[in-house]
Amino acid sequence: MSWIDEVEVADADEKLAAIYADLIQKRGKVSNILKVHSLNPDAMGNHLDLYMTLMFGKSGLSRAEREAVAVVVSATNDCDYCVNHHTEALRRYIKDDETLDMLASADGLEALEPRLSNIVRHAEKLSSAPVAMTESDLGELRAVGLTDRDILDLTLIVGYFNFVNRVAMGLGVQYSAEELSGYRDE
Repeated sequence: MSWIDEVEVADADEKLAAIYADLIQKRGKVSNILKVHSLNPDAMGNHLDLYMTLMFGKSGLSRAEREAVAVVVSATNDCDYCVNHHTEALRRYIKDDETLDMLASADGLEALEPRLSNIVRHAEKLSSAPVAMTESDLGELRAVGLTDRDILDLTLIVGYFNFVNRVAMGLGVQYSAEELSGYRDE
């Protein structure tokens, strides 16, 4: 549900119907952030490919770290849709409510264990003050074991969520408790 027209699953043409069917098979349902792309199936397919590569593809960043980045970037941007979606996904990996609250508010991040702290603080800085980034910021990531490939993946995930936050907020993408739960983690 958003501020623009969306094509429902039952009303989708061949191309869009195939994308919807693939989403339902792999993820269990179609999220509202993808459904908002339904008027442009090519963009939806490309968006989905990028998301799956960044969040589920091979990387030195764990799934938990990637979801934590999604939450912190989204909190930094005040994107309730993505904060709620990705906090729900992060609950699969982090069982501590205090840690989840820190990430969902992007507050107290320095108190997290060093690797996760450096990753999410980097994500917050890149989201809130990209012009302030320096080469020394990468040294802090290397100091906790990130390779240059990991740093690239981190940067791509941060950029991706800044993009998605703006799509969600700019088009009024809504969520409900039902929409937040029940996704498969593939």
